[in-house]
Amino acid sequence: MRKKQKKDISVSPERSIKRKRRKALDRRDLQSFLVRLVGLVLFIFLLFYVIFRIIPVPNDDMRPTLRARDLQLVYRYPTELWNNDVVVYEGGARTRTGRIVARPGDTVEITEDDQLMVNGSVVSEGDIYFSTPAYDSDVTYPLTLGENEYFILSDYREGAKDSRQFGPVQRNQIIGKVLTVLRRSGL
Repeated sequence: MRKKQKKDISVSPERSIKRKRRKALDRRDLQSFLVRLVGLVLFIFLLFYVIFRIIPVPNDDMRPTLRARDLQLVYRYPTELWNNDVVVYEGGARTRTGRIVARPGDTVEITEDDQLMVNGSVVSEGDIYFSTPAYDSDVTYPLTLGENEYFILSDYREGAKDSRQFGPVQRNQIIGKVLTVLRRSGL
């Protein structure tokens, strides 16, 4: 009978070097992946917290344009704000959404027949389906806006809380300009 020969299980030096290289490459791949993952997380944080914000519409004050719980993509650093821009702002100790109807230096008045006048002219707003009554508040008309002041109204003019109740909004109270809306009704 023949004797079984034992196989030599010792690893050749070349094989050992290849394994070490493979382990080193695996570590570098893992490190590279982790660095890229951290970079991606930082990029997303900067993009969606510092530059843009996704803010839910808090209530129906902007109906029918916006509905409660719709998501707004808000750009936080607009260089200019114009009439008819929809913005998110801090007003009356809450975050609100509204439409700019008057800018710094403009004179705002709400007439007895519930019409909005800016600089002596009645404002024609094709997308607004409600009259604009004045509220019983500390705001007196005609109101001339100072530097960095904006008069912001909600689209649902009969009952929404806006500049008619708490006065002009300062530029530093404006969080940003709404770029687009994601409807949540079907989600």
